[in-house]
Amino acid sequence: MATLTHDTVVSNRLRSGLVCAVASASAFGLSGPLARGLIDAGWSPAAVVIVRVLLGALVLLPVAVRQLRGDWELLRRNAALLAGYGLLAVATAQLAYFNAVAHMAVGVALLIEYTAPIAVVVWLWLRHDQKPGRATLLGAIIGVVGLILVLNLNSGTQTSFVGIAWAMGAMVGAAAYFILSAHAGDAVPGTVLATSGLLVGGLGILAAGLIGIVPLHATTDPVAFQGFTVAWWVPLLALGVVTAAIAYVTGIAATRMLGSRLASFAALGEVLAAILFSWALLGQTPAPIQLLGGALILIGVVFVRLGEPDGDQIAP
Repeated sequence: MATLTHDTVVSNRLRSGLVCAVASASAFGLSGPLARGLIDAGWSPAAVVIVRVLLGALVLLPVAVRQLRGDWELLRRNAALLAGYGLLAVATAQLAYFNAVAHMAVGVALLIEYTAPIAVVVWLWLRHDQKPGRATLLGAIIGVVGLILVLNLNSGTQTSFVGIAWAMGAMVGAAAYFILSAHAGDAVPGTVLATSGLLVGGLGILAAGLIGIVPLHATTDPVAFQGFTVAWWVPLLALGVVTAAIAYVTGIAATRMLGSRLASFAALGEVLAAILFSWALLGQTPAPIQLLGGALILIGVVFVRLGEPDGDQIAP
């Protein structure tokens, strides 16, 4: 009976974790098309990111304060974790990615950033002696192949060493997102971690803009999407509430329930979500090969799950 109860708990945890992972990937996938509309209207990428993450932090702040229950000492005890999460998982990932696309094709930069799941597997292997099994390695290969098909890269795409360096920085930030989300465990409530990270990350990118690392400019011109136009504040509101607040909270919850390795592979669904949202909002129709790639990503996640240990979650 105890075994059946444990199996039920693990099954429910897996199901809930995958639901959160899908919600997070979908929310994150929406950010690109919304941001593209704002950028086409005259916003700089850094300005979009700053408003997105700081608005997300503002939305989550009341919930985070309630979760703290007056235990402000919790923030001091976990100051290094919160700072690392904000600077690496939020600021580095966002800032490095936008600098990468300034020097190379967007697809190539995104492909390099989304090698983060492989970095997570290597980190768990080297740091925690969690050697990946054959199923995990096979899932990783299938997932990467699927990702390449989804991005639909041209063989003649030009890159640069500067762009590759920035994209590798974005990969480090993305890998840190999964590792630090799992590392926090139950010590820091998920909403507190997300709120703190967004605040630190947003202020970090703002500082980068103020000292001239990235340009900062914005407009109040209407934003045009495929077949309709909205006021400038509509996509900004969606970016802050959906693609920041909801995306980070559900992503942290998914990582804590699934473990950093499986969650990082499940998050590859963000690329497919971005393709579909770009189709709906920007009129960028996905090719059949991209849909095939999305299916391979899902198959890769299944194989990664088969390669996971039997515990409730993978240690970070």
